[in-house]
Amino acid sequence: MKKIFSSIVITLTLFVACSDDIQKSEPQVRNIILMIGDGMGVAQIYAGYTVNKGKLNLEKASYIGFSKTSSANNYITDSGAGATAISTGHKTNNEHIGIDEKGIIRKTILESAEEKGLSTGIVVTCPITHATPAAFYGHQNSRFEYEKLAKDIVHSGIDIFIGGGSINFEKRTDSLNYSDSLRKKGYLIVYDLDSIQPDISKKTGCFVTDEDLRPVFQGRGNYLQKAAHIAMNILGKNKNGFFMMIEGSQIDWGGHKNNTEYITGEMVDFDRAVGEVFTYADRHPGTLVIVTADHETGGMALVGGDIRSGKIEAKYSTNMHTGVMVPVFAYGTGAEEFAGIYENTEIYYKMMKLLNLIGILFDQVLAYSESTFLLCFRSWSNHSSLNNSKYSITSR
Repeated sequence: MKKIFSSIVITLTLFVACSDDIQKSEPQVRNIILMIGDGMGVAQIYAGYTVNKGKLNLEKASYIGFSKTSSANNYITDSGAGATAISTGHKTNNEHIGIDEKGIIRKTILESAEEKGLSTGIVVTCPITHATPAAFYGHQNSRFEYEKLAKDIVHSGIDIFIGGGSINFEKRTDSLNYSDSLRKKGYLIVYDLDSIQPDISKKTGCFVTDEDLRPVFQGRGNYLQKAAHIAMNILGKNKNGFFMMIEGSQIDWGGHKNNTEYITGEMVDFDRAVGEVFTYADRHPGTLVIVTADHETGGMALVGGDIRSGKIEAKYSTNMHTGVMVPVFAYGTGAEEFAGIYENTEIYYKMMKLLNLIGILFDQVLAYSESTFLLCFRSWSNHSSLNNSKYSITSR
């Protein structure tokens, strides 16, 4: 087995050496904008389509796939495990953030992008320390360690983050102030979108609330679309490109409440942000947009409706998450990679390949066990441009 492992290492070395030349013949992805509709299944999408009277920006997506969402220890994932699978390429136990099922820290795509010199950002409609955003910068045993996750963001190197949750930075049980810590690191910390200064080179953190943001149906307005616009234009100044995660966090919250008005309001709001991001991709060649979910929430079923009037009737099988596959929409450069049905971990490997971060992945897998190496390489080779070339391997 060790001989096989050694031969695979040599093969992957050739893979790394040749990847630059191969990617030159393919469209080059400079920017990836990953959009996660938390709890967004097919029913939530079509409910949004219905109340919006037959229109969604998502329909412009050129390629569509489905991802399997189960976690390492449960048929039904939570947001911590679901987002960690997407951010690290590793299945993990529910509630874990940025670590695998054995508790080993796994580098996220955001951290790899930072290491490669890309700019990075997160925009959400929840506290910045909640499970989905935290899985892109944090490493904790529990998604509920909000104060520890606030400390993680201080050390993340992220260029811009926008969301709620300043309480976990400034009104902590240990009396520390991590907003001040960020300022000492050169961050501009502000408390509303209008105070963000797009023309300066400072890293930026924007807390729009102490804790949770209001739902759309209670007057949040066009915050998500505006925040996405601001962040994209700041990150886009980096000639090396950027990686950004945008979450429509509260589609999930509406699902937990079995509240159809809540779900559809958040879904349409998220789709407005999708339209903003698609427009950015149109104007900036080399930009890939991926729109997906970490899981479905509520077991939502559409039992009646009328598209012309925008009316919808729904029923629910649960107030928790479900185990169904969720859609993956892709738009822009490299979108064709995301057609098909695959594990949610594959989204990570596809993104790493397209951002040409294979060298970083190579360093990661060499540091792990032989079995982990094989798992990572199989995932990579399944969708690599070398899959049918003389450099690919077949597992035996």
